Amino acid sequence: MIQEFKKFIMRGNVIDLAVGVIIGGAFGKIVSSLVDDIIMPPLGLLIGKVDFSNIFIPLTLTDKHYDTIAQAKAAGVVTWNIGQFGNVLFQFLLVAFAIFFFIVKPINKLKAKEDAKEAAPPAPPRAEVLLEEIRDLLKK
Repeated sequence: MIQEFKKFIMRGNVIDLAVGVIIGGAFGKIVSSLVDDIIMPPLGLLIGKVDFSNIFIPLTLTDKHYDTIAQAKAAGVVTWNIGQFGNVLFQFLLVAFAIFFFIVKPINKLKAKEDAKEAAPPAPPRAEVLLEEIRDLLKK
């Protein structure tokens, strides 16, 4: 069983998957920082000094107003964190966009080229071409 496990682990696909997961995690952190630290602050400033990560709806009925999610949570208020969800959704869209344009599209182009090569029928053998030419000459 240990030998079989070693074979499984040493396959190229498993190692490639592990590398992909590690790089994907790092890429996710980069995209998260890009959205939270680079894109959303100027966008919030343009809209009217809005901090998207602190847009929330308190679900617990209370008379107090809380400026941040942290303040509401500290007071025991249950919140619906719409701004954080929006940030995560935007991060997902950026990652999906990057994966589509930098990975899926090039792979689809390569597959289309390979399919076009496979779809073209092979040239007939030289002897067959000669026989067709002789046939055409005899018809004339």
